[in-house]
Amino acid sequence: MPRNQNFIDKQKKFLDFIVERKLISTPTATEIFSEIEESGKTVDDVVVARNLINVEEFVKAKASWLNFSYIDLADRDVPEDVLNLVPTNVAEHYRVISFDRDQGHLKVGLVDGENFKAIEAIDFLAQKHRLKVDYFLISAFSFNNVFNQYKNFNKEISSALAVKAEEDSTKDQLDLKQDESLEFEGIVKDAPVAKIVSVIIRHAIEGGASDIHIEPLAKETRVRYRIDGILHNSLVLPKDIHDAIIARIKVLANLKLDETRSPQDGRIRLVINNREIDFRISSMPLLGEEKIVMRVLDTTRGIFTLDKLGFVGHNLEIIDKNLKKTGGIMLVTGPTGSGKTTTLYSLLSILNREATNIATLEDPVEYFIKGINQSQIRPEIGFTFSTGLRSILRQDPDIIMVGEIRDNETAELAIHAALTGHLVLSTLHTKDSLGAIARLIDMKVEPFLLGSVLNMSLAQRLTRRICTYCKAELELEPTFREQIIKRIKEIPENIIKQSVPDFDINKVKFYHGEGCSHCGKTGYHDRICIAEIIDVNHDMRNAILAKSGTLTTEDVQANQPFLTMEQDGLLKATQGLVTLEEIMRVIQN
Repeated sequence: MPRNQNFIDKQKKFLDFIVERKLISTPTATEIFSEIEESGKTVDDVVVARNLINVEEFVKAKASWLNFSYIDLADRDVPEDVLNLVPTNVAEHYRVISFDRDQGHLKVGLVDGENFKAIEAIDFLAQKHRLKVDYFLISAFSFNNVFNQYKNFNKEISSALAVKAEEDSTKDQLDLKQDESLEFEGIVKDAPVAKIVSVIIRHAIEGGASDIHIEPLAKETRVRYRIDGILHNSLVLPKDIHDAIIARIKVLANLKLDETRSPQDGRIRLVINNREIDFRISSMPLLGEEKIVMRVLDTTRGIFTLDKLGFVGHNLEIIDKNLKKTGGIMLVTGPTGSGKTTTLYSLLSILNREATNIATLEDPVEYFIKGINQSQIRPEIGFTFSTGLRSILRQDPDIIMVGEIRDNETAELAIHAALTGHLVLSTLHTKDSLGAIARLIDMKVEPFLLGSVLNMSLAQRLTRRICTYCKAELELEPTFREQIIKRIKEIPENIIKQSVPDFDINKVKFYHGEGCSHCGKTGYHDRICIAEIIDVNHDMRNAILAKSGTLTTEDVQANQPFLTMEQDGLLKATQGLVTLEEIMRVIQN
């Protein structure tokens, strides 16, 4: 909810301050201020959620604004006696941390420099030890790094497992015969198991995971996190608590405990570190046991803008042009996990206006967007994409988003909706932008109809971004560098100038991440799209009609300026956004 005028004025002054420091542009500040006025969020909420500025640079600016000193504690190891001067519960509640003690002075880091209750609490504690306090503003990342030194992941899990083992031992000694249903209910509510699940979830959020995999192996249970698209082993647990962990998650997601033979889907909403996080839960029966995958949906991040996703220059121009059309189909293609839905949400947020009726059919609804009518399909009761699309057409829509075109019937209905004056957005699972055309023709869509309604076919992949904290120039082997430069020279010059205005082929540099505490020593942090887009203009319509599903990249290049996915990746590599290794990895996949 919007807050009072004093709050709004204060946020506006801070926005002006960071514009003066050239951390964001004036148009971006205007956009942020509009969101603040509408939602009541702070500048911090919007900037951090959208990842608009390097977080440490933002906190440094905030420190200057509030007249605090700034410090980066990302790599700081704090002595235990200094750390414990602020009790764990106080540190967690107020988001404060003590990190140094020197000649009667205690150095304390604050995440929120305007939390005066936190300052009062620390001053009170410092008086007991006859210390003066020097306050520093720190980022949430710095806080988490130091706070985790109170207790680390493995210690927390080991402690909970030890309690569980002790309780099991006690039960064995008592040798009580209990009713099986009561015993199972007890396992689900078991405090150590609840603690284990809580720790697994919390560390996934703090590590920036998009998915949590809890899977049974022959003699143990494995927990893996997917971070920036790559699965990482995180934890191995005793096999005998697997069922209890699965049951605990099922209880949280309101799934049926006694149904272990069929897949189930559910949803959980939790507040973690003052952030509201949704989890999409999927259970899958394996040989005698179940596997759980939890998709992390951080609703606080908001919808990303197209330029933040990686659409710039030539590609952004094509998208902007087609968003102005009131009818036709815009397709986003790529394999599972390539960010198609995120791109669709970004397109919808641009199209979302008070005078426009937007309806969606999704499987499932991942993010809720104010002002858009979102429906989740339920095939088990006959509510599919095709049946839902029929109903939506009777709801007087201007714009329709269909989560995925999966069959001939849905394809036919989408074409019909586009022909009758609706703008339709949807996704397809195809390898590239040309594959979408061939796939729809394979679904019995007539080439002359497809050519008349298809506005744009966008194919994309997600590549890991180079960590901005440890980015360094990379010297390539001369022969390999020569091959890369040759490929860059094949990109039309006007496209290069649109995407990288100050581009100079003789000064091209490539980069990599050396690995640091901010990126977990991987050299990567966050992800960005590389894409290719076919703009279906008059010449392309004629080509679709003439060659149907046998179109080639050369046919597209003959009809319009065209940037392939690989070429888009190479341009981003010259800007220090991605590595050549990442481009090859996702293109080969």
